Amino acid sequence: MAMVAQQHRESSSGSINKHLDSGKYVRYTAEQVEALERVYSECPKPSSLRRQQLIRECPILSNIEPKQIKVWFQNRRCREKQRKESTRLHGVNKKLSAMNKLLMEENDRLQKQVSQLVCENGYMRHQLQSASAATTDASCESAATTPRHALKDANNPAGLLSIAEETLAEFLSKATGTAVDWVQMPGMKPGPDSVGIFAISQSCGGVAARACSLVSLEPTKIAEILKDRSSWLRDCRSLEVFTMFPAGNGGTIELVYTQTYAPTTLAPARDFWTLRYTTTLENGSLVVCERSLSGTGAGPSAAAATQFVRAEMLPSGYLIRPCEGGGSIIHIVDHLNLKAWSVPEVLRPLYESPNIIAQKMTIAVSTTP
Repeated sequence: MAMVAQQHRESSSGSINKHLDSGKYVRYTAEQVEALERVYSECPKPSSLRRQQLIRECPILSNIEPKQIKVWFQNRRCREKQRKESTRLHGVNKKLSAMNKLLMEENDRLQKQVSQLVCENGYMRHQLQSASAATTDASCESAATTPRHALKDANNPAGLLSIAEETLAEFLSKATGTAVDWVQMPGMKPGPDSVGIFAISQSCGGVAARACSLVSLEPTKIAEILKDRSSWLRDCRSLEVFTMFPAGNGGTIELVYTQTYAPTTLAPARDFWTLRYTTTLENGSLVVCERSLSGTGAGPSAAAATQFVRAEMLPSGYLIRPCEGGGSIIHIVDHLNLKAWSVPEVLRPLYESPNIIAQKMTIAVSTTP
């Protein structure tokens, strides 16, 4: 009886030792790892026959059991999966951080807008309570009337630079401030997998759309792509730069003529005669802003543009801010007056809808880089 028990213990001990031997840790040499990596690059999950063939063909692997080779490939696939998941999570985290920054800026803008409206409301209440009807009418007229400055002389570089600086100030107030009453575009919710934050105009002159987007390119490359509007905007028929000259701080001023297709043959196409200003701000952001010129006489001849309606581009453009760790955040504003009165009434919604402007232009900008 004692002999049987001893044999049983020896058999169990041998089985355990055999199991430990088959599952023991193997330290691979650099040459062995290199050979296994070559096979992994061709076939991450080799069959049993392929593993046995590998041992026969590579003498440096002859001292390793097929089961250990199988374990190595399993571990290698696991490490690869973890690496890809880590890269994916890093990218999502980067997008979330940028989106959080945009949302905080948007929240600040809305808070400023609310404060401004509260102040205006309080002022109007005070005026109504403290003044007579005639005085109130005069006060309202005075408060509602904004002096409209004529465009500076656009026939000389100094005049163009003055227009460019005004365009920059007005564009920045739209891109990051409260110059336009922006509302979130229906159906476009921000998130790490979306293009960005979209808004459209409400009760303003013309139609306008605004967006904030995160892209993986550096600002200079983005500006180069976006200025070539005919390469990414399907409705752009042609774009020609007539004049370009330096404007300080590495900036440039360009006089640009653009033609755009009409949605249908029932309406004439639009064209724009604009000043485009490219400059770098003190914080390192790059700006490309643009607005229509009028009364310069320097645009294309009337005979060459008889089939077009001269539409107006109000201060619009792109504010491109570099991100830490690479990539850029783009603030986009498209603000147009497409002269809807020149088309049949049934087509006017195509020219008076900020949603359509956002879908046809602003979203195209966001997805291009």
